[in-house]
Amino acid sequence: MYRKYIKRLLDYILAVVLLVALSPIMLLAAIAIKLEDPKGLVLFKQERVGKNGRIFKIYKFRTMKVDNKAEKNFDSSKDAERITFIGKILRRTKIDELPQLFNVVKGDMALVGPRPTIKIQVDNYTSREMRRLKVRPGMTGLAQVNGNVALPWDKRIEYDVFYVDNYSVILDIKILLKTIAIILFGEKHFKKEITKAST
Repeated sequence: MYRKYIKRLLDYILAVVLLVALSPIMLLAAIAIKLEDPKGLVLFKQERVGKNGRIFKIYKFRTMKVDNKAEKNFDSSKDAERITFIGKILRRTKIDELPQLFNVVKGDMALVGPRPTIKIQVDNYTSREMRRLKVRPGMTGLAQVNGNVALPWDKRIEYDVFYVDNYSVILDIKILLKTIAIILFGEKHFKKEITKAST
């Protein structure tokens, strides 16, 4: 029941509530972005691959200076140089991810699930990696609260596949609570892995 109906319903309700509650923060973020870089757009949009391989546009607050060529070619070699001062703050606090609540409302994403990747990466997925696409991608996920970008790709896949096979309301709540804790206190304070809904 949770997998088929309740998860999507709860995602929708919580996303709407969060959009209303966090709208002042999102407005301030948008103003700060525009003040620092008037030429750039407030939102960054990029095509990602969702459930069952469906393409959708993900939304984020822009945290880098505009470089159309780099964005078109998915060139991340100069990303560190392009991050703005406001962008660093937004990334540290995860505020840059808040526009994805609109993706959740639309049904492109869930609050919890494997993070969505770009099509060029999905085109090279193995059969095991393709299992990530059996559920809606999430704003946060099991891999994100157990190391995130510090994890090697195969370990992230291990977490994602585990989630696809075992997700439940209890596991989702644990992931959301740990996400909040990481945002507030930093990742180094939370070493314990979430690997089972019953632990």
